[in-house]
Amino acid sequence: MLVLVAPGQGAQTPGFLTPWLDLPGVQDRLRDWSAALDLDLLHYGTNADADEIRDTAIAQPLLVAAGLLSGAALGDISEIAPAAVAGHSVGEITAAAFTGVLDDVDALRLVRRRGLAMADAAAITETGMSALLGGDPETSVAHLEKLGLTPANINGAGQIVAAGTLEQLAALNEDKPEGVRKVVALKVAGAFHTRHMAPAVETLAKAAAELTPADPKVTYVSNKDGQAVATGAEVLERLVGQVANPVRWDLCMETFKELGVTALIEVCPGGTLTGLAKRALPGVKTLALKTPDDLDAARELISEHAGS
Repeated sequence: MLVLVAPGQGAQTPGFLTPWLDLPGVQDRLRDWSAALDLDLLHYGTNADADEIRDTAIAQPLLVAAGLLSGAALGDISEIAPAAVAGHSVGEITAAAFTGVLDDVDALRLVRRRGLAMADAAAITETGMSALLGGDPETSVAHLEKLGLTPANINGAGQIVAAGTLEQLAALNEDKPEGVRKVVALKVAGAFHTRHMAPAVETLAKAAAELTPADPKVTYVSNKDGQAVATGAEVLERLVGQVANPVRWDLCMETFKELGVTALIEVCPGGTLTGLAKRALPGVKTLALKTPDDLDAARELISEHAGS
């Protein structure tokens, strides 16, 4: 059984879309999407520097566009036939498009509104996120709460992401939880999935209310609790609420395990979620789509593991 996953914010790197432009139709699709969003995805995916694409309002639609392009290069969802789809944070919108809950343009318009709303919320107070490497999860969570931080991403495989004010994150650097080897600042511009994002929830709810979602064609696994969601309406409801609530990727991976998943493909810009899967899901074959050079290996993995 195969699962198809999409990464979240922080996975973007300068020029990461450049190699995909050689595929037929990709430049035209990016131009059409750019016009629909009033955002130059071609520029930001090829020529922009790291600081430009760190901007939440740019990074989020750029990541969803990259996921949609690389996913389409693999084939239609009925051809890929995954046992489940899931995305990490903003990757949940990519996953919603994969499984037919939203069409590509609606997904991109929603993520554009999401990115702008979250950027506005992040501008209210200087906040950020840092990854904790190593340590016991329960010990780390208790320590973060003592410092006033939120365990915004519980990613499994020994990784928790803390979020809060820059002062709180500085205190964390000086006072790491017992057993934590390292604290790494993430390339994001706010404390996502915390109370600091509450102002964005209402904006996103209004945007979601304008959409007409379809029910998922294949199993959609939610960041809220790792559970499968059966209706498009509930997928949208969870996408809205998730902005200000922690991502439970650890529970998503537990669901993959329960489903009997044997292979995992992470769409562009892949790497983060395959890394977590290698540690948390031993024996599961993983592949990260970084460039079109990875497509043949991905198709081979699909032929071996999909629909079984």
